[in-house]
Amino acid sequence: MAKLYFHYATMNAGKTTMLLQASYNYRERGMTTMLFVAGHYRRDDAAGYISSRIGLEADAEMFRDGDDLYERIRDHHDHTTTHCVFVDEAQFLEEEQVWQLARVADRLGIPVMCYGLRTDFQGKLFSGSRALLAIADELREVRTICRCGRKATMVVRLGADGKVAKQGAQVAIGKDVYVSLCRRHWEEEMGRMPPEDLIGFAGE
Repeated sequence: MAKLYFHYATMNAGKTTMLLQASYNYRERGMTTMLFVAGHYRRDDAAGYISSRIGLEADAEMFRDGDDLYERIRDHHDHTTTHCVFVDEAQFLEEEQVWQLARVADRLGIPVMCYGLRTDFQGKLFSGSRALLAIADELREVRTICRCGRKATMVVRLGADGKVAKQGAQVAIGKDVYVSLCRRHWEEEMGRMPPEDLIGFAGE
């Protein structure tokens, strides 16, 4: 039976590279894949694509709030048999869109592989991640490490001035940089606990 998968991690853990490699494996075997990426911060006339930090990329369809992903995938499947659906930046999915992807697995028999962040820079779940954690058939953590060597489970946002942002919109597109940290060092950088080492970011 087809399943809905959620591969989650912090920033810079290699999620997108894994997605592109998995899609390539399908296509190498003569199968057809359908790729989606969030279009929230792209221009309406921009072409969708998924790119990784190591230079891999592929064309992709964009999804935005209100899109019916089940209908789009079903219409595509009617014309071109689709063997797997991949969704990058799945944290930006709406709850209803996650259910639509579940229907793709349940009713169309097409596996759906979602890749995204679990929490934002304030430690709060994204809407898409919350829904995926609730209903996905399989959850797979993609691990990366903090500066101290522990498993990184949180992220901080650094503004253009290099300072840690403690407030702000959940999604910020621009010159912001995200750094993955373990829970202990995230609490220290966010000012929730006094720091126990001298490593920090500008302005701390």
